[in-house]
Amino acid sequence: MLLKCRTALLAGLFFTGVPLPCSAQVPVAHFPVPAPKFEVRVEKSVMVITRDGAKLSTDLYFPVGVKQQLPVILIRTPYNKSAEWSVANAQRFAAQGYIVAVQDVRGKFESGGTYTISAADTNDGSDTVDWLVAQRWSNGNIGTTGCSYSGENQVEMSKLRNFHHLAMNPQAASGGMQYFASLRGGAFELAATSDWILSNGAKTRPAPDPPKVDWPALWRSLPLKGMMARAGMPPTDWDDFVTHREGDPWWRTLGYVDETDNFDVPALFVDAWYDYGAGDTFRLVDLLQKNSASARGRENQFVIVAPTTHCRYELATEHTVVGVRELGDARYDFFGLYLGWFDHWLRGADNGVQKMPKVQLYVMGKNEWRGEKEWPLARTIFTQYYLRSDGHANGRFGDGALSLDRPADETSDHYVYDPRSPVPTVGGPDWGPAIGELKSGAVDQSDVEMRHDVLVYTSPPLEEGIEVTGPLDVVLSVSSDQPDTDFTAKLVDVYPDGTAFNIQEGIQRARFRDGFKKPVWMKDGEAYEIHVNLNATSNYFGPGHRIRLEVSSSNFPRFDRNLNTGGKNYDETSWRIARNTIHHSGARVSYILLPVIP
Repeated sequence: MLLKCRTALLAGLFFTGVPLPCSAQVPVAHFPVPAPKFEVRVEKSVMVITRDGAKLSTDLYFPVGVKQQLPVILIRTPYNKSAEWSVANAQRFAAQGYIVAVQDVRGKFESGGTYTISAADTNDGSDTVDWLVAQRWSNGNIGTTGCSYSGENQVEMSKLRNFHHLAMNPQAASGGMQYFASLRGGAFELAATSDWILSNGAKTRPAPDPPKVDWPALWRSLPLKGMMARAGMPPTDWDDFVTHREGDPWWRTLGYVDETDNFDVPALFVDAWYDYGAGDTFRLVDLLQKNSASARGRENQFVIVAPTTHCRYELATEHTVVGVRELGDARYDFFGLYLGWFDHWLRGADNGVQKMPKVQLYVMGKNEWRGEKEWPLARTIFTQYYLRSDGHANGRFGDGALSLDRPADETSDHYVYDPRSPVPTVGGPDWGPAIGELKSGAVDQSDVEMRHDVLVYTSPPLEEGIEVTGPLDVVLSVSSDQPDTDFTAKLVDVYPDGTAFNIQEGIQRARFRDGFKKPVWMKDGEAYEIHVNLNATSNYFGPGHRIRLEVSSSNFPRFDRNLNTGGKNYDETSWRIARNTIHHSGARVSYILLPVIP
């Protein structure tokens, strides 16, 4: 696997320590953790006092033998600062000459206070930065790092623009802007959120062991409100999460960022195509660029997107498999780059980190890393692939087609969505517990495509390969005989042997088609335009491959089932069967807008 010319300078600086001339390609080496420069000692359970008196337990890692004041890297976690992965991450930074502070967030493990998901992280993080700056061993330069929740709380803290918070490295942090990644198109991320809250969301201390549950039975149980109590959990934030829709001002009480916030912290974001929110991470980057108070913040927002699932970037091998899809040599010197990032912003090292491409992404299918200047790519040709059929697109043996030609007069496609028998989730982002042989990532969709309630639209085999890199949008002209229902879409790469790998997927609850401020209902017989956000991707559909779009009304248990009644959904125990229609004729066209890279 080879890196392109645009990343040659960075490759030289961080892989060898010497800038390389820009040539066509440079080989990627294996990237072990660098040899430690220092032994490390640890001070356990030091209490940091916040502005409201809460005591936050913090472990401090010091490089042994260093007398001068040093910069500090802060990691704040709800997953136990003493967990093996927390210790390992702290050790490797401290061994390179940084002081590292790893802290249990409020209400978790050794820290005091009451835990509410993300509510206290903005102020607590900034208070911890102030405390670190005041210590005799600190030089006042503070950076932050961490993945998932530990990535989100960096972004949330950054809106306070603490003068000493000089750099951050948020990984898988899209939930910092997206309601903890629990809501998508008005639907609720059921499987992942329920697993997270059952494993990590207890408000009691010490946290009990998570109860053993029958996940399929629990997910199918109704109503959605009260699910954690039925599972045997102590108090959690579950009911608040499922009862507040996207856009509800209540979410602002939890510290998530939005378009009204201001920033000024250079950021190195990392995400993955088979995670929940690569597209949302690009939205975060754009927000920080637009709302930064100075050129320092505006001009130093970087993002790297790997082909893996959640927080598994550094586990890529020379034969990377994501789900069951082989994606080549996806290794990358992530830790080397993290060190270079903090060396520059916290130590003032002139190491070229600001000259790296603003966007570095892994093109799946081509199986190569590539550097880009912007997002979306300036050379993108947004191309409409229209849904076509003679009215029988049900299942992969139907007559559904994807075409560059706009349809004229065609028969609509119909299917029945019964919440009692939803379309099963197969692959996609990490969605919590592994049940049987279920996998996250890329998984063959052939069995799902046999269902009559899944409409399948497929292009002819490609004579030449097509790269699709950028945001994905599906526009559907729809009808239903119920006041509310969901519409789902899934982009699929069909290999020459017929294996159908999921690339990206999304959902839109019809009542929120005009936004989240005011629900609007459907009328039987009327057609409406629905936009389904499929997030973003970078995928090369090779010669002989086919581009496929699946359309349905459920993707369960990733998303909660719409019960089709027009009611609140979260407090209901009965449902209606919906007869749904996809139009693709004349003025009522349906299509997927693909960001094609020439």
